[in-house]
Amino acid sequence: MKKNQNMLKLSIATLGVVFGDIGTSPLYAIKECFHGDYGIAVSSENIFGVLSLIFWSLLILVALKYVIIVLRADNHGEGGVFALTSLIRSIDRESKNLVWLILVGIFAGSMLYGDGMITPAISVLSAVDGISMIAPSLSNFVIPITIAILLVLFFIQSKGTAKVGSFFGPVIFLWFSVLAIIGLVHVIDNPEILLAMNPYYGLKFFIINRLHGIVVLGAVFLVATGAEALYADMGHFGTKPIRLTWFILVLPALVLNYFGQGALLLKSPELAENIFYSMVPGWALIPMVLLATFATIIASQAVITGSFSLTKQAINQGFLPKLKIVQTSSEHSGQIYVPVINWFLMLSTIGLVLGFRSATNLAAAYGVAVNFTMIITSLLIFIVLRKKFNWGVVTTLLFVGFFLVIESAFFMANISKFFHGAWFPLLIGAVFYIIMVTWEKGRAVLYDELEKMSVSFDDFMKELEDKSPQRVTGEAVFLTGKDEIVPTSLIQNLKHNKVLQSEVAFIHIKFENTPRVPNLEKITVEKLGKGFQKVVARYGYMEEVNMNTILTLAYDQGLDMNKETLSYFLGREKLVLSEKPKMSRWRANLFIFMSKLSLDFSSFADIPQNQIIEIGVELKI
Repeated sequence: MKKNQNMLKLSIATLGVVFGDIGTSPLYAIKECFHGDYGIAVSSENIFGVLSLIFWSLLILVALKYVIIVLRADNHGEGGVFALTSLIRSIDRESKNLVWLILVGIFAGSMLYGDGMITPAISVLSAVDGISMIAPSLSNFVIPITIAILLVLFFIQSKGTAKVGSFFGPVIFLWFSVLAIIGLVHVIDNPEILLAMNPYYGLKFFIINRLHGIVVLGAVFLVATGAEALYADMGHFGTKPIRLTWFILVLPALVLNYFGQGALLLKSPELAENIFYSMVPGWALIPMVLLATFATIIASQAVITGSFSLTKQAINQGFLPKLKIVQTSSEHSGQIYVPVINWFLMLSTIGLVLGFRSATNLAAAYGVAVNFTMIITSLLIFIVLRKKFNWGVVTTLLFVGFFLVIESAFFMANISKFFHGAWFPLLIGAVFYIIMVTWEKGRAVLYDELEKMSVSFDDFMKELEDKSPQRVTGEAVFLTGKDEIVPTSLIQNLKHNKVLQSEVAFIHIKFENTPRVPNLEKITVEKLGKGFQKVVARYGYMEEVNMNTILTLAYDQGLDMNKETLSYFLGREKLVLSEKPKMSRWRANLFIFMSKLSLDFSSFADIPQNQIIEIGVELKI
């Protein structure tokens, strides 16, 4: 009984985080099919055709691909395109195409930042637009109210979502219940609409409308835009509650609502301009607008926090510089706040609202980022199915090829709107991709330069036997970028100060292709002799580095130092552009600029500032 109660609570919580995005699509998806810039005529053939395409898109792309198959491709319980990329790095290290797969994964992750900007804008705009139905004279206030809601949403991010998180699930549960009820009312009123489940109507739609029918696919795709977020958020709850909630509540509610909108359109085609709110009786319009606004705020919250998690993963995997990350909950490690990303998303989202000014205009930009990421997920899942689940080549090709054909058709429809807004998420994706690839390349160049100035532990120990420096009483920690070399900070310290502490620990922090490393496996301590010890701390890409934790765990492995009195020797590199840069000049300058924005390691690892001694070194890149 207790197990069932826990599963029920977990499933309700899942609604608020996992399904908020896909759950708000009924606000605008069918409207864009018939009333958007590329809207199709509101005829019975087109209504049946669009509903058939929506129904099978939900079944094939969301239910079959993501809920049943892709959720199996977890990286120790974590999902999302970065987790999938890390999984491939761990199971297919020998692949000749590994570098390309990683680059493709990086670009897919970059595209999701575009989704993090557009989702709050289009969702809140669509909800607030109901005001114009309540009082047409207030239509001029839709944009100001939308901006005000978004400002509040982004400003409260620093407070964390722990307190309001428990509120999310019940509200979204109510939202899906209302979607199902108002949809069912209109389906009962016109039950013939259920015939649209027949895929024949979808095929007939293309035969009748040809090129225009393909273009409308871009609006149809809006019903599946939350699928990638569903996969990315699996680490919060696990696969079982996601699958149960999807098949028991979310899918039936969405289908009933979409078919209810179609049934109403058959009866009153003139309502296409605001079909969702037209389903609601007049007395319930104001409560519905309020509920829709709350639902879109929650959907936006999930996307924003998803962007924070994405950033943390990118930092720990070496794709972004170290940014300030604030833990907003002492109980849930996944609840974090990244100030730079928050304000960037806020300015971009408000800029989108002011620039596009309506959900219809934003719909042209929406979908491209998620659609592109879906295609990349299909390409990456091919490797996982082959290497992890040992599927046959032919079976995997047929299975993945089936999804790629469908997703490519959607992508052609979305990209046809390039000059009407689809360029925006592609631009954002390209910018973040350049930043991430430049940072990764720059770090590789930096490590090569540092390695030239360093020596291996074996060579260093031999040099100590031949020419031992003066040893002074004390305990020192030197951080090293690679566990087999002596850090530059120690070499420079010996060069200038001519002394070395009697007890020295080299600490190397290594990030694994796994979300978390258990504490029992996190630390290894090796005695090197002559007062030297080497500590290797292994972290997952979802974890936060903390020096106090490292030392505490290292004590259990035999490290003998007083963390209250020891000194941390950190290298501070001054980067300058060489006459012949190791990468293109503009990328080298970009890397130097990002390095200045990056947190120093002492802040990143929470090292006590009054115990730090910095040693500078100039490096040419």
